[in-house]
Amino acid sequence: MGRDTDGARIGAAQIEDYLRRHGFPDARITAFEPLGGDTASGIKGYGYGRPLRIRFDAGGATHDRVLRTMSPDPFDHERRADRADVLLLAYDTFNQIPRHIRALDVGAFTADGRLISMADGEVFLVTDYVEGRLYADDLGAMRGRTEATSLDLLRARALAAYLAELHRVEADPGAWTRCLRDTVGSGEGIFGLCDSYPDDHPVATRDRLVAIEKAAIDWRWRLRSRTDRARRTHGDFHPFNILFREGDDFSVLDCSRGAAGAPADDLAALTINYLFFALSHDGHFAGALRDAWRALWTTYLEAGDRGVLETIAPFFAWRGLVVASPVWYPAVDDGVRDRLLRFVERLLAGAPFDPFDLDPLLGDR
Repeated sequence: MGRDTDGARIGAAQIEDYLRRHGFPDARITAFEPLGGDTASGIKGYGYGRPLRIRFDAGGATHDRVLRTMSPDPFDHERRADRADVLLLAYDTFNQIPRHIRALDVGAFTADGRLISMADGEVFLVTDYVEGRLYADDLGAMRGRTEATSLDLLRARALAAYLAELHRVEADPGAWTRCLRDTVGSGEGIFGLCDSYPDDHPVATRDRLVAIEKAAIDWRWRLRSRTDRARRTHGDFHPFNILFREGDDFSVLDCSRGAAGAPADDLAALTINYLFFALSHDGHFAGALRDAWRALWTTYLEAGDRGVLETIAPFFAWRGLVVASPVWYPAVDDGVRDRLLRFVERLLAGAPFDPFDLDPLLGDR
């Protein structure tokens, strides 16, 4: 018997059922056994899933197939989605390479061990629908106010309380390491954002982006041992993923990156937008947006997690590169991009982050 990565038993009956539904209506399994045990332990030293060799009779002939699965490991395969990515990519590419073994199908196991094909089409997701207005609309409205309304403050405090409660749940220490690695080196992280900038941009020059990348790597190693800070997170907690209804009633969209990692990421993803909306309006971080910023940070820090202040620099760097991006925000004035990047650079250089004393980080020089 074999076992897939989620623990469902894989037996002859389930495999025969799959074969009979996929081109071999009279399939009868004659043997199946794990492959590569000696090789995996003696040479490779680190194995993923154990492949199963399956022999069966059908249509008057004998057939040989290999069923491959993938086990979790700390090399960006902890999540079910990671392993699906690897196996779907294998199916899409194996047959493009000369002399490569042929990929015949790709699929998934159900909880009771049944095999389901996923070879055709794109993966899809179905969710429910909720009413609401994007929190980004609130930030846009705050740009023209000299002070926050009671609703502005209520909602900022509600978001902070939500994050504080979310972050109370501890996560596997490996999620911290993965979060840092993804933040710096992934296609969606700092490296990917830097790659998306035009080569000849007058503000985000090549040398400037190189320096940001190098400083972010230093921060990854500085924070790498802080695995005790691994927590449940949203993973993409920005104003376009938050829907408000009446008062402080809200829902969130698009939880990302395994829902585990650094609390600082959620705080940076949200609060960088207070800066961005204010600076892109008139170049000043003042008025209603600064009031809401202060209310949010006060509420979150009073809940007890001040360690976020010591670990937020690389996450502000990542999110700062997003809002300073000429790809994502082409209409933003280059002076605003420069201010945002200087904010990032000063934090990465070691300037302390005090949410109630931002002027040294936002100053022109």
